[in-house]
Amino acid sequence: MTTVPRIQTTAGRLARLGFADGAGAERLLDGLGPEAAGDVGLLESLVATADPDLALASLSRLAERDPGVLGALRRDPALRTRLLGVLGVSAALGDHVARHPDHRRLLEGERATARPTGEELRAELLLAVGADPGDPEPRAADASTAILSALRVAYRGRLLHLAARDVTGEAALAEVTAELSALAGAALEAGLAVARSEQPESGAVRLAVIGMGKCGARELNYISDVDVIFVAEPRRTGGGIASGDAVGEAASGTGAGNGAVDDTRAVQIATRLAQGMMRACSATTPEGALWEVDAALRPEGKAGPLVRTLASHQAYYRRWAKTWEFQALLKARPVAGDMELGGRYVDVMNEMVWQAATRENFVEDVQAMRRRVEAHVRAEEGERQIKLGPGGLRDVEFAVQLLQLVHGRLDPLLRRRATLPALAALSRGGYIGREDARALAEAYTFLRRVEHLIQLHRLRRTHVVPEGEDELRRLGRGLGMTADPVGEFTARWRRHALEARRLHEKLFYRPLLQAVARLPESEDRLSAAAAQARLEALGYADPAGALRHIAALTTGVSRRAAIQRTLLPVMLGWFADAPDPDAGLLGFRQVSDKLGATPWYLRLLRDETAVASRLAHVLGTSRYVTGLLLHAPEAVAMLGSDTELDPRRPESLLAEIRATVARHPEHAEVAVAAVRALRRRELFRTAVADLARHIDIERVGQALSTLNDVTVQAALEVAIAKVEMERRTPLGTRFAVIAMGRLGGVECSYGSDADVMFVHAPLPGVPEKDAADAAHAVANELRRLLALPAPDPPLTIDPDLRPEGRQGPLVRTLASYAAYYARWSSPWESQALLRARFCAGDAALGAELLALADPLRYPAGGVPDEAVLQVRKLKARMEAERLPRGADPALHTKLGRGGLSDVEWVAQLIQLRHAGRLPSLRTTRTLEALRAAVAEDLLDPADEDVLADAWRFASRIRDAIVLVRGRASDSIPKDVRERALIARALGYPPDGSEDFVDDYRRVTRRARQVVERVFYED
Repeated sequence: MTTVPRIQTTAGRLARLGFADGAGAERLLDGLGPEAAGDVGLLESLVATADPDLALASLSRLAERDPGVLGALRRDPALRTRLLGVLGVSAALGDHVARHPDHRRLLEGERATARPTGEELRAELLLAVGADPGDPEPRAADASTAILSALRVAYRGRLLHLAARDVTGEAALAEVTAELSALAGAALEAGLAVARSEQPESGAVRLAVIGMGKCGARELNYISDVDVIFVAEPRRTGGGIASGDAVGEAASGTGAGNGAVDDTRAVQIATRLAQGMMRACSATTPEGALWEVDAALRPEGKAGPLVRTLASHQAYYRRWAKTWEFQALLKARPVAGDMELGGRYVDVMNEMVWQAATRENFVEDVQAMRRRVEAHVRAEEGERQIKLGPGGLRDVEFAVQLLQLVHGRLDPLLRRRATLPALAALSRGGYIGREDARALAEAYTFLRRVEHLIQLHRLRRTHVVPEGEDELRRLGRGLGMTADPVGEFTARWRRHALEARRLHEKLFYRPLLQAVARLPESEDRLSAAAAQARLEALGYADPAGALRHIAALTTGVSRRAAIQRTLLPVMLGWFADAPDPDAGLLGFRQVSDKLGATPWYLRLLRDETAVASRLAHVLGTSRYVTGLLLHAPEAVAMLGSDTELDPRRPESLLAEIRATVARHPEHAEVAVAAVRALRRRELFRTAVADLARHIDIERVGQALSTLNDVTVQAALEVAIAKVEMERRTPLGTRFAVIAMGRLGGVECSYGSDADVMFVHAPLPGVPEKDAADAAHAVANELRRLLALPAPDPPLTIDPDLRPEGRQGPLVRTLASYAAYYARWSSPWESQALLRARFCAGDAALGAELLALADPLRYPAGGVPDEAVLQVRKLKARMEAERLPRGADPALHTKLGRGGLSDVEWVAQLIQLRHAGRLPSLRTTRTLEALRAAVAEDLLDPADEDVLADAWRFASRIRDAIVLVRGRASDSIPKDVRERALIARALGYPPDGSEDFVDDYRRVTRRARQVVERVFYED
């Protein structure tokens, strides 16, 4: 034996070596005797432990009970390393070995490194309770406290043996968790033997204990509730192992006459056995308890029966089980009792587990479950919770389980219970990137090792990283960190937690999983051999062209191509669900070509389901939207949220447009091009909201009209600035634009022109001719700027509703309007003025013109009967003369029977006759006028419903025609395919085009009946 001078064992020297309490360590070493105090090897081994003070204190208590231990440590350096390693980590195992000093021999010689099999552990724990390991259903000697204490002593001896191999690195994490799971199974078997000793009828039933959670997955930690499910069957008479048929007979009662118990009795007996087993494991004895046996994962949870038959389990899971219950069954494994019955249970459940991903809202349910778990983390634990907190073990486990359940139904190689093997399989299969899988595995392994060290200290069920510096030092040193154990541990822990959280969110919430989960097997991945046939089956009219688009999008080794290969299998299905799959795929390729190099675009589609699915829908539905998007591809970003689709307020739009115009003060064409680009983006917003049914037809009309108002206002300001610059003088007149027609009625469609009138009022001192010339220049410049060629839908300024129409002056003064209306106004002009509304320019001037128009459109005594007759004749002539040649009157949405014109003329005639005395009728909007007429008892509510339904339906069809075809038309097309596309855009099913036409005929026929009665009869 080598000794060292006593001066080296002083308190200061010990403190410098790593003891927190140098003086206390000196006293303990002195208490061990002079040989121990001078033993360099012992001192070095103590200093190398996670907590030298704890190791020395535990060794001191052990030496009091077993003085020979010091000699054994000197003789066997391996024993010294193992025993002191455990004592420096676990105060609880130090207490155990001090109470049972003979257990230190488990760490000596060859047996110290031997890995016991599950059968060896089972036999050892059964012997501890006095049961025969060779008996198929062993019974313990009794259920006394002494027997239960013996079980705990044997269990902790095995725990000591495993912990020694763990802390010295002789057992890897997977080996540790597997042995802990086997040890738990052996303890459950011993507990069941104890329960059988209390239950004389136990031989009449077969009871299987199904391990769940970490126990089932063979990844148990040192101290944890052991999750189980119980399944039982009656035993066939004679004691043999019942076949499936025999079990079925017993369940149906056919064997009861031969002494067999029926289902009900079997469940009663098995329930007592299960309860006895749970008590045997969780009861407190002088040797403490093992752990709680938790059966809360059973059907119906704690409210359900503790034990069920296999048939009862099967019925429950087929009919009532929630998504999370199938997620839990992923780890189910028979661990004790009747293993054959347990195996059948797992086989039956697996058939359902691997189909669970096809359940409606499966992915969303799993994600919601994860959020509920997070919500139950106590606030005071915060980020120190390494199991449930952000970046904790559950983050990794939930992500892996979700990916397994989604992809494992098609790939059997993913059907692994344990997290790390499943993660490796996901990586090998390409479902997770190699680097992501490696980072997740490293984080998970680190967190599990931390969890083990935390629990080993007191053998308590905890997952919270301590806050004290001494405790953090013990954790760091237990993980091999010596230079700065606290700082290094904290840094590594935070790094792994952040990485686990990042990858969890990337994988677990990767929303394309929702779609992958619903794809049939043939659509899970692109298959070159079957691609064309599959595309034909999906409804692609040109599968060869579709294949070319797919190849262009996915060929190559770029990251862009790799992401497209992930996206397309899902998006092809989404395109197929749209009215025009070919147009959708073509549009997607075109947009991707425009934005493919933009970093955010493909990442947005990959990570945001709402964006990707909505993009597929609009591209496969609307050529109009596709055209808008090709010239404003950045608008894709607004597809992810319904809030983004809300129409914007006019003040906000005008402020943005003015700011844009201000950047081009000397270039009118450039400024208006920027205005039109903003209009293009807002048209896209409105069209997508329309197709998504986010806004109804009235709000569509309002949004489009507001957008046109703002566009005209901005272009007018540019035109005035241009004219003033060219004339080198202020304009010299006030100028206003009055909206007419559908723009005035705030009922614009996507193809509407801007019907307007122009009015000006010379400023004091400005010659009338100069003012008129300036006003005409502004009006012409406004029309020119908005008519310039541009890659967006035009906004044509149509001033034909002005006095004298095209023959009259383009712009008039207020006085000129007054003179004309006083002398020449006809009933149709009064009718047209019902839609007049200020649009842009000088608001006060606009109000003056509208005040001038009010007596004409709202005559005090109503229009005379002669004028009513003229209006009716004009309506009849228009029906006869203006309907396009060859158009079907029943299918023309504007001028056809029961169409828009019919409904609008009814509303306008009521206004002309009664608005002079009833201010509620003074509105430019058709449906508002009809509602006001009902409120004033001028129209029957049933008639208003019929007219409004026809107006809305016709308006929706006109808009749908533009959205689908990309150009305006007032007639429902005769082409069958185009009709089908429009019907789909309106929400009809794929075979609903005839229903769509029939519905329109029916709605407008009823409306026409109302029109003929209300409009043409007094």
